[in-house]
Amino acid sequence: MTMLGGSKGMSQNLFKSILVFTFLYGVLSNPPEDPIQCSSNSTNCTITNSYGMFPDRSTCQAAQVLFPNTEEELVSMVASAARNKSKMKAATRFSHSIPKLVCPEGEDGVLISTKNLKTILRIDVEARTMTVESGATLRQVISEAARFELALPYTPYWWGLTIGGLLGTGAHGSSLWGKGSAVHERVVGLRIVTPAGSEEGYAKVRNLSESDEDLNAAKVSLGVLGVISQVTLKLEPLFKRSLTYVTKNDSDLGDQALTFGHQHEFADITWFPSQRKAMYRIDDRVPTNTSGDGRYEFIPFRPTLSAELAVVRTTEDIQEATKDANGKCLGAIALTGTLAAAAYGLTNNGILFTGYPVIGFSNHMQSSGTCLDSSKDAFITVCPWDSRIKGTFFHQTAFSVGLSVVKNFIEDVQKLVDLEPKSLCAIELNNGILMRYVKASSAYLGKTEDAIDFDMTYYRSKDPLDPRLFEDIYEEIEQMGLFKYGGLPHWGKNRNLVFVEAINKYPHADKFLRVKQEYDPQGLFSSEWTDQVLGLKQGITIVKDGCALEGLCICSEDRHCAPSKGYFCRAGRIYKEARVCTRREEESYLRAEL
Repeated sequence: MTMLGGSKGMSQNLFKSILVFTFLYGVLSNPPEDPIQCSSNSTNCTITNSYGMFPDRSTCQAAQVLFPNTEEELVSMVASAARNKSKMKAATRFSHSIPKLVCPEGEDGVLISTKNLKTILRIDVEARTMTVESGATLRQVISEAARFELALPYTPYWWGLTIGGLLGTGAHGSSLWGKGSAVHERVVGLRIVTPAGSEEGYAKVRNLSESDEDLNAAKVSLGVLGVISQVTLKLEPLFKRSLTYVTKNDSDLGDQALTFGHQHEFADITWFPSQRKAMYRIDDRVPTNTSGDGRYEFIPFRPTLSAELAVVRTTEDIQEATKDANGKCLGAIALTGTLAAAAYGLTNNGILFTGYPVIGFSNHMQSSGTCLDSSKDAFITVCPWDSRIKGTFFHQTAFSVGLSVVKNFIEDVQKLVDLEPKSLCAIELNNGILMRYVKASSAYLGKTEDAIDFDMTYYRSKDPLDPRLFEDIYEEIEQMGLFKYGGLPHWGKNRNLVFVEAINKYPHADKFLRVKQEYDPQGLFSSEWTDQVLGLKQGITIVKDGCALEGLCICSEDRHCAPSKGYFCRAGRIYKEARVCTRREEESYLRAEL
């Protein structure tokens, strides 16, 4: 994801200067702030995510944070909390999930950080397996596997994720081939520490293998079963990939989306709806003796100068305040054009891009994120979303739509763009809609059918009562994907409304809840939020003035929007069952009140 903006008053030269800086100085960065902050001695703590804000803008409290260095210490810490009947949550090093899955409850709530559980424990070259502690990062796994000429073939594109964290949220790359793009489909063993009774010392280690049905619950667990200690992954021999980007008109995107994922192993599509374009990633394995030493260091994941990020954010704020759709569209064209000219961070030899295809070993092509690297350099460079600076601040909606209905969903979005051609330029300022292929999963909370995941990043105001430009279009797309086409949420992203009755879409949810009850009968790893997500409690939507603007509710009254600013609750334009916040002067298509 890239979070850069533009307007009439912001020249294309600024976009280019930002990209040139990140291209030339991408090795320099300040590391992100620790998501856990404590008053003293690891007590009286708060936790947030790397973006500095949960969807409902709440702050999560904890009495203390614990940092186990070994599995034995982890068992002792879980046992101590269980003995005291304290609520617990596992926390990761970077905390890149958006929903508040990491929030414990109660005055004595405990955070157990996997920050120090980061060791690569074993690599069996003959069996092609790797066992790691749950706090090991995706970057570590990819790099260490390559040292032994092995590869984890399908991964997310952002390497600042821990193995435990990405399993807990079902993170994935893009592929319909083999077992598909989800990392959890490569799990062949898992050790998880759960509460236990006094006769077992209040905690136990459950060692799960492929023969254990419970593995289907533990490998996408939402963190409610316990703390994952170790994970064993099935690897493949290291291979090379050949990648070419091709941009076309999006007029036949609905048809192309159905077949493209079957044609290329690592296919994805980046869609620019307002520009009427789609960029196809033609990405396949090639023989290892194929010439090429390509690298992919995605430009938006490189360090960016904080001063320039502040200018971009200010420009975007002004565009929103002045309803400057033209400025957003001009900025989007400039940004996407400049990124394309820089090949998005691809190089043929680690230094220069000389043309497609870019051919390189998979470990150099599949994931990146150097903005996480620390440096003492004088330049103040950060990840663009670093909450300590005035940078990007956004909503991120991500859901998967089954291949059986995805063409109809795409065509409905295109109809909305026909009605409002400039409406999705804000998404294009964040590098468009990323469409990744995901396969039906064996995990109880995994994907239920072959699908395309639509990942949309767009402007979020610092004022929760401030509506966005084309608020209704974004809300209608969100509701259309979820309710008209039965989309499944990405567990690590999204606003509250995406999880409304989502658990009912999973045919094996009852099996997951059975395992949850067995592993943690007192609900020590549960919270009000996770109980709401799992359908065990009501209240996932928060109904109050302006709640629809932040995705805390679906509007049913005008007050759920921003009537004082001209936004009222109305039916959708294409999907009439939708209820969206519409500007008065834009509602001539529908005069009727609810």
